[in-house]
Amino acid sequence: MKAILTKRTIIIFSTALLLAFITIISVNVFNSSGPVTGFANTVTRPVRALATTVASAFGDIFSAIYRYEALEKRNEELVARIAILEANYRAADELAEENNRLRALQGFRERHGGYEHEMASLIGRGSDNFSSTFTINMGYANSKIERGMAVATEEGVLIGQVHDVGAAQSTVITILDTKFSAAAYVGRRDTGDEGDSSATVRGDFTYMRSGLLMLEKFDADLIVRKGDTVITSGIGGVFPAGLIVGEVDVVSRNDSGISRFATVRPLLDLENISLVFVITGFESTEQRDT
Repeated sequence: MKAILTKRTIIIFSTALLLAFITIISVNVFNSSGPVTGFANTVTRPVRALATTVASAFGDIFSAIYRYEALEKRNEELVARIAILEANYRAADELAEENNRLRALQGFRERHGGYEHEMASLIGRGSDNFSSTFTINMGYANSKIERGMAVATEEGVLIGQVHDVGAAQSTVITILDTKFSAAAYVGRRDTGDEGDSSATVRGDFTYMRSGLLMLEKFDADLIVRKGDTVITSGIGGVFPAGLIVGEVDVVSRNDSGISRFATVRPLLDLENISLVFVITGFESTEQRDT
């Protein structure tokens, strides 16, 4: 026993008892944990502060992860809803386009019941310094379209002529193209008679870039004014009679001062046309006269 209770052991044991005693007295007398607890708190304060900071940081991280997952789920839901809305919009757009096609077809039949025709859609455009063309989705394999046939709108406005026919698509020259030419009626004579007020309307290199046609070869006594309507005469049998080409823009004289010519402005902006009718059959002027 004496070997165990060395001086050092006695000192440690005594110190522990003293500290325990002081702690008990402090708690009971002063209602405080005493200097020992205060010392322990002081020593561990940095550790506890760091632990609190780390815990708060982890809490923020977990909260951010939760919010991210919630936002990601919401985003997926919105993407799915947008896909559904886009599908519905496409379906409605296709239905509206089909309704427009049917109305246009019915309107053309009512206005031009004597024509045989094929309805077509524009699928491409092309132009350069010498030509003005567009491509339609009809050819010899899926229609009766042939080279030279007139191409018009629902309202009976002439906009071009079939130039090249492929299997499932065809190239149309517009009325502005330098290769286009048609017999036309325009103006009136002093007597008011329009029966023989013929002229030629054609595409012209000089005016094509300005969106105009050339009107020429009309008689000297023919009264032609700005705003007069130019329509196909049917002479020659290439185009049916009565298709509207455009309106007279400016009447001028050529360099010799002897003959006159005029520029003609199309009624429609050819860049905004998407649906056309190819006239595949009609009764020509010569057939009616016989």
